[in-house]
Amino acid sequence: MQKTFDIDGPAQIEVRLASGEIVIDPTLEGQIEVELTAHDDESQRLVDDARIELNDRHLLIDVPNRRGGFSFSLGFTRQGITCRIRCPQSSGLSARTKSADLVARGTLGGLNVSTASGDVEANRIEGGVNIKSASGDTRIQEISGGATVQTASGDIELVIVRGAVNANSASGDVMIREAYDNVTANTVSGDQEHGAVMRGNVSAHSVSGDVTIGVRRGSKVYLDCVEIKAKTVSGDIRITRAAAPSNSTGSSDTVQEVHA
Repeated sequence: MQKTFDIDGPAQIEVRLASGEIVIDPTLEGQIEVELTAHDDESQRLVDDARIELNDRHLLIDVPNRRGGFSFSLGFTRQGITCRIRCPQSSGLSARTKSADLVARGTLGGLNVSTASGDVEANRIEGGVNIKSASGDTRIQEISGGATVQTASGDIELVIVRGAVNANSASGDVMIREAYDNVTANTVSGDQEHGAVMRGNVSAHSVSGDVTIGVRRGSKVYLDCVEIKAKTVSGDIRITRAAAPSNSTGSSDTVQEVHA
């Protein structure tokens, strides 16, 4: 099934898909293209009954659930449905899945995902991120706003986050490579690695996982500092110095040392 809509500017896209894959490419101007591809006979029946509707700037893609409940064996064979979306840059995406993986290329305006076992991978988010998952992994390259990620056993990797971060995982690992605002991270048996924190408060709690926090050497404003609260029951805690910020932040101000 394929549908094309004309639109002026970014859209708010909502996808409901139980199993398969969601691929979004926000590089198309003036239009939205949606393609649903079924990989088995029953999935084709679901595609035939799917709703794809544009109301003002809100695009709804609603694929019915598989009859007789959901089978976790779908992830091991070429079954389910692939949903491909091309849309304008800075469009927002909200997705609700059971096992469907989500891949977002380019720049999205915001990202909200609720999934059981689906993985989430995204390039750049201009706004905020909110992800709730049971066992799916999350990896996002850059987030301009805040990020809230909750998972039971999935791993969390956020490369650059410029807003506040709240990351929670029971047995999964949490890795935040560069943080520019407050960070709160909680794990039970998962390890935590905070590669470079620039300013704000870092609260890292773990029961049996290791916690590593790197404090970046420079800050653009004299009053900026990093406050660290780290707690673990049986894991190790390491606080180190991280490398000074690169010129990619877009500032030529004199860099002053942060004392942790």
